[in-house]
Amino acid sequence: MKYYFIGIKGSGMSSLATILFDLGNKVIGYDDDDKYKFTEEQLINRGIKIYYDQSCDIKDHIIVYSPAFKAEHKELVRAKELGLKCLVYNEMLGELTKKYDTIAISGCHGKTTTTALLSHVLTNITGANYLIGDGTGYANKNNKYFVIEACEYRRHFLQYYPKYTIITNIELDHVDYYKDLEDIKNAYEAFGNQTKDAVIACGDDMNIRDININRKVIYYGFNDNNDVIAKNVILNSDGSSFDLYINNKYVDHFNISLYGKHMILNTLSILALTYFENIDIFKVKEYIKTFKGAKRRFKEKIFGDVITIDDYAHHATELKVTIESARQKYPGKEIVAVYLPNTYSRTKLFYKEEALALNKADKAYVMDIKADREYKEDYEGITSGLIINLLNNGERISIEETDKLLQHKNSVVIFMSCTSIYHIQNEYEKLLMERVV
Repeated sequence: MKYYFIGIKGSGMSSLATILFDLGNKVIGYDDDDKYKFTEEQLINRGIKIYYDQSCDIKDHIIVYSPAFKAEHKELVRAKELGLKCLVYNEMLGELTKKYDTIAISGCHGKTTTTALLSHVLTNITGANYLIGDGTGYANKNNKYFVIEACEYRRHFLQYYPKYTIITNIELDHVDYYKDLEDIKNAYEAFGNQTKDAVIACGDDMNIRDININRKVIYYGFNDNNDVIAKNVILNSDGSSFDLYINNKYVDHFNISLYGKHMILNTLSILALTYFENIDIFKVKEYIKTFKGAKRRFKEKIFGDVITIDDYAHHATELKVTIESARQKYPGKEIVAVYLPNTYSRTKLFYKEEALALNKADKAYVMDIKADREYKEDYEGITSGLIINLLNNGERISIEETDKLLQHKNSVVIFMSCTSIYHIQNEYEKLLMERVV
């Protein structure tokens, strides 16, 4: 088959494109943005060509398009004029999930890291296909398992019917679509109820406990009312450790090179799944230790006495745990947060919580709001100043003011956003390179 991906540089889109390529299909793509993005890496490695104009012949292709693209986009219009079959990303992915034992990782936070961790473990033990929301995908038609990141945005995950579903947490998010917390809980409930075998869910999360799932549910967490429990937790600069208990019985002691209690929870979900799939727990333990993390999740670089960290954090909970993880790993350094808020609607609803999270840093810088899907005039008075006004030690920053960050010595500077904060990060790292040299 021949596929033409419209919006191929999207994180999920690029992952799906590589999977279809690996399964023996011919794949090409289009994107509006001709600037390099980290999601291109695997496309380039496979020789998947990306077009930025309408010069490619697509008349015998199946179209897969990003849900971010509107019907009037020029490439979608062209495809429909040619009478081509058009599938939105989640529809195409849904078709693939029917062909394998699919394990869907869902949740408002932690999806990408958990998907990457499970993919790493299963790939090394049994072999697995995987789609990770950081632009990473792989497939072999002979593999049994298919591990996917299942996003709740606009209920996209309801296109998938997995064998297992992992739910890491439930919070109000995507407020440009979901009406309130109950609305998003209803979406997760529906997703859990179309799972074939079992749902593996964080039992410490009261929003998860509050939904009614009519499938088998395996709960994990720190609390004693869970099926899979981490006890005797130790967090230090070398990583995290805990004792694993399943059904009130001690299993083993685990050391992981990951930081923060949220990473222990992510690990517990993997241990629960592999245990109930009868996969050798000691092999699982071995490969958990070798996991290096997902793209754009706590990615570190060293410049003399300064550490920079790139992280996808964009929700108050994510900001908080990322800052806490940095403090765990680097207890003797100043923690500096640089945050680019995404969308006016999210800022309007969560600015107080975001400020509270940023106050866990020693110093916080906040950029102007980035909003690709929204218009500033529709949100009068909603600016990053709402966050800055609540900071204990914070101020505005722009890319033109990057040199402000050079005042911080012996520091960890964390760049956090789900959008293009790498522009200011790259500029800062250039300045650091000049200083180190």
